[in-house]
Amino acid sequence: MVDIKAADVATLRKQTGAGMMDCKNALVEANGDFDAAIGVLRKKGQKVAAKRADRDASEGIAITKINIDNTAGVAIVLACETDFVAINTSFKELANQFVDIALNHADKDAFLAAAFGGMTVAEKLTEQTGVIGEKIEISGFERVEAAYVGTYTHGSKIAVLVGLNNSVDNAEMLSKDLAMQVASMGASTLSYKDFEPAFVASETEARIAVIEKDNIELARLGKTLKTVPQYISMSQLSDEVMAQAKADIQSQLKAEGKPEQIWDKIVPGKIERFTSDNTTLDQEQCLLDQNFIKDENKNVAEYIKSYGDVAVSDFKRVALG
Repeated sequence: MVDIKAADVATLRKQTGAGMMDCKNALVEANGDFDAAIGVLRKKGQKVAAKRADRDASEGIAITKINIDNTAGVAIVLACETDFVAINTSFKELANQFVDIALNHADKDAFLAAAFGGMTVAEKLTEQTGVIGEKIEISGFERVEAAYVGTYTHGSKIAVLVGLNNSVDNAEMLSKDLAMQVASMGASTLSYKDFEPAFVASETEARIAVIEKDNIELARLGKTLKTVPQYISMSQLSDEVMAQAKADIQSQLKAEGKPEQIWDKIVPGKIERFTSDNTTLDQEQCLLDQNFIKDENKNVAEYIKSYGDVAVSDFKRVALG
């Protein structure tokens, strides 16, 4: 029987993160061959990974890395099955090692194929699945390149990158505020102008159907019914629609007996309310059209204008689950 030295066990443990007994057993099986022992541990990881492939890896760490001149950044999620593993120091260290490598790659496939201590990132994930005993995977990978890239991480659950087309004064603060906005409000696109008409039409129909169904139950209970929207996006509010809305408001004011000379003071507020009530999709999904979380008296587009000649060129968000 090959004499397994404690130093070799310690070295293998340091490189792989596997337990002392797992490392010793791997070295015994490999007859003391260090490289072969790594292969043994990797095969164990493959077996565990196969058994746990259908498990839900909804815990983990969302993390970002920006290059030294703030012109490129990546955000990844290293996912696992339990919070117990996610808060482990070695798991956090692994996430940091991965994101350092990810910064040098354009997409997830290239990142997974990248070298990691004599193996690929993908192989390291498999190895660590065997070491930890849980499904470990990269469930999120996003990259942003721009004149200036900033970031914000909400705890370890949500990570956001924001790219600006100009490195203006206080770009760090602006990009962080915008990244916080994306983390909090979950925008998925920049503006309502990015929506395809077919998507807006389908979403409008679906939302109206949900509200009408809710109203049936509310009516049965004798409760106040929800307002059924005509529209859900600024992309639907044409000049003709807005003109009709103004005419309807004026007709209502006349029916209420409001003097015509005060209409100009009332109509703008009602038009603003009409717009707000009929742009719910934009508020949910469009970064520039959302109310700014730090000052709801302005939208995000207005906040950006306060920094001068700068615009958002891209943004990406990754999250657990």
